[in-house]
Amino acid sequence: MSINVLRHPPLRAGHIDRPHQFWQGGDLELESGEHLQDLRLCYVTHGVLNAARDNAVLVTVSLTGNHHRLDFLIGEGRALDPARDFIICVDPLGNGMSSSPSNSTRQPGARFPRIVLRDMVSSQYRLLTECLGLSRLRAVVGASMGGMQALQWGVSHPGFAGRLVAMTAMARTAPWAVAVVDAARHALMADAAWNGSEFTGYPARGWRAWTGVMSVLAGRTPPALAEQFPNPLDVLPWIGKLAADNRENGFDALDWIYQSHAYQAHDVGTTPGYVSTVAALHAIRAPTLLLSPALDVFNPVECAQEAARHMPQARLVTIPTLQGHQGASSSRPEDADFLNREIAAFLNA
Repeated sequence: MSINVLRHPPLRAGHIDRPHQFWQGGDLELESGEHLQDLRLCYVTHGVLNAARDNAVLVTVSLTGNHHRLDFLIGEGRALDPARDFIICVDPLGNGMSSSPSNSTRQPGARFPRIVLRDMVSSQYRLLTECLGLSRLRAVVGASMGGMQALQWGVSHPGFAGRLVAMTAMARTAPWAVAVVDAARHALMADAAWNGSEFTGYPARGWRAWTGVMSVLAGRTPPALAEQFPNPLDVLPWIGKLAADNRENGFDALDWIYQSHAYQAHDVGTTPGYVSTVAALHAIRAPTLLLSPALDVFNPVECAQEAARHMPQARLVTIPTLQGHQGASSSRPEDADFLNREIAAFLNA
């Protein structure tokens, strides 16, 4: 069905403009026992589903991200090639395009139920099976919160995806990452526009403080900034530009608060039927590629190392970058090229 797209950021260099599709899935039962009413998922596709229906690849999306998050992996000769793959990029719950506090008619704002990452995976599973009629995937590919969803797919729906690719991901959110999102959340809520449960206007000061925490201190590394800014004070106008870009992107502050709660609470080990993180990881049978930089001051590389140790068919590859968490992006062409090569080799092995 066709409805207006909400909060789509401006198209930027490298984004692939594809028709937006929307699936209305009725009520979604959440892990908490509550119900998300009038589920809506926004997604785009690249390529064509083949006759055997075995070339579908699901792209899962990061915190504050949207279906363009991994566009740098999509294209002729890239890791995800539309000439071979049917690529489905799904906007996660709480990102302002799929069902979110900012766009829900029946559960708007603070009335929106609390969600977890497994609810995001559950909604994707329903989209793939009920709307698209799929019974298997070639792979699930994601970065950061998207990578965490990819690992959760391996636990929640074993055998559905042939392979998993998780960049800068955690199987269980680290204490450090919990502290980071908590600091960023309190930066937003310190704005005068916060009334205790919702925002009464655009929290400009809150988003500026959030940018310093999430986009800079968590998203980069000291060596990366030292290389980028020989004059240290030049970092200040750059942060101001990042804040302006974030405002232009139009991500809703309450949406981010909801997603951040889901992010910090995640642990594959609390999946119903499992007793620990290790037990859940051991149950992931799909060959899995984990990619992480040597230094990530948001999602510590030690989390990927720990996950790889407990997964039967996992391989951990170090992204050779100084960019930290931003290494799993197209911010540097060298990083994007490396990821395309490694992921293509893994998926086509």
